[in-house]
Amino acid sequence: MESEIKNSFKSVVGAEYVKDSKAQLFAYSYDATANFQALPDLVLSPKNTEEVQEIVKICDKEQIPIVPRGSGTNLAAGTVPTKGGIVLLFNNMNKILELDKENLTVTVQPGVITQDLSIYVEQNGLFYPPDPSSMKISTIGGNVSENSGGLRGLKYGVTKDYVKALTLVTPDGGIVKLGGKLAKDVAGYDLMSLLIGGEGTLGIITEITLKLIPLPAVKKTGIAYFNSLEDAAKTVSAIISNRIIPVTLEFMDKGTIGAVEDFMKIGLPREAEAMLLMEQDGNKEQVDEDIRQMIAIAEEMGATSAILAASEKEAASLKAGRRVALSALSRKRPTTILEDATVPRSEIAKMVRAIQDIALKYDVEISTFGHAGDGNLHPTCLTDIRDREEMDRVERALDEIFHIAIELGGTITGEHGVGEMKAPYLEWKLGASGMNLMRSIKQSIDPKNIMNPGKIFAKETKKRLVIHNGQ
Repeated sequence: MESEIKNSFKSVVGAEYVKDSKAQLFAYSYDATANFQALPDLVLSPKNTEEVQEIVKICDKEQIPIVPRGSGTNLAAGTVPTKGGIVLLFNNMNKILELDKENLTVTVQPGVITQDLSIYVEQNGLFYPPDPSSMKISTIGGNVSENSGGLRGLKYGVTKDYVKALTLVTPDGGIVKLGGKLAKDVAGYDLMSLLIGGEGTLGIITEITLKLIPLPAVKKTGIAYFNSLEDAAKTVSAIISNRIIPVTLEFMDKGTIGAVEDFMKIGLPREAEAMLLMEQDGNKEQVDEDIRQMIAIAEEMGATSAILAASEKEAASLKAGRRVALSALSRKRPTTILEDATVPRSEIAKMVRAIQDIALKYDVEISTFGHAGDGNLHPTCLTDIRDREEMDRVERALDEIFHIAIELGGTITGEHGVGEMKAPYLEWKLGASGMNLMRSIKQSIDPKNIMNPGKIFAKETKKRLVIHNGQ
């Protein structure tokens, strides 16, 4: 990058907030996605919306790519600077700006850590439900850009259900304020919904107002173990069909159970083929009744054991075990590829079995966990990126998993986003007309293609599989 342009950026954010050494650039050349890496030209840490605006104006004039980045937990190569340019960090924009108890909202900068926000509002008797497994390190800005879910998504929804207002810097350097603390607003297009999950391809979000709800009075956790994956999946469907909507209904298969037990030593039975983590919150009477019914349903569906957590400490330990599933699995092989194929709840049993069959077919190691209550499964492939032949089998296995998910009425991603990794599959879900519509939106808002270029839109769509009789 020319020194004149670099000096322009330094004049905006200050020289101390510009990273340009080889080691610094390398640190921001990758995220949590395997096999994707590219060096940026510069890393900037602005302190407010106005500095972001000035950065974008320079990038617009010079046609320099901008990649917004939170904590780098992205699992679809969404924050890899594939086209070089600027990586925009929000480590200096990490403040909780306002807690409005009258309107039940909190306004934050994008660099606020999700768990820090959750703890802060709970200390004030309020509740922010979205809880991605990476919440200890992921940022609210990243959550909004990916429309992140979490363990509580079944009952409470995902990030988009809590965004009330956004401040956006547009690709030409304008500032737009969308939404507000009001309960109703149908003035014009719903632009916020377009930006949530937009993966930084349409602008830079610099301020976020989130909806809060009262903190539930009571919560209880149950756990059930099964000798059959199908029995666990059928239990999920039976719980929902009995009109119980738990706050959490999480699934782990045998491989994941073993990995978590190796990692945490919390007493999980390694011989179980599957486990369900069930949690409910609300008023005491309803929570007691729902947990009782869920445990009874699990037993009726064939659970070898279905019990209530003996204490809040045990419940917290079980939930922590589920949250660290990816970390635990990643210790087993050099490379971990986590996916999030999502299907209707009624198709969970078929999808779980299909994943197992595909793993056998291609002789690859796949462990599965996920948000069973909302159909969002995380088949996790344990492999070694240095083994080209094995990686070829892994890729064909993942192709088939995405294909089966779509055939079952599902999608290629429920919460991790498209990024660059899944871009070649997006047309499988949306079709050519859907892709053309999305390209039109991107072109109209970001005609110079400087906002996170190379993400969502693939150079080439992968050829759709043709599978006969499951072969």
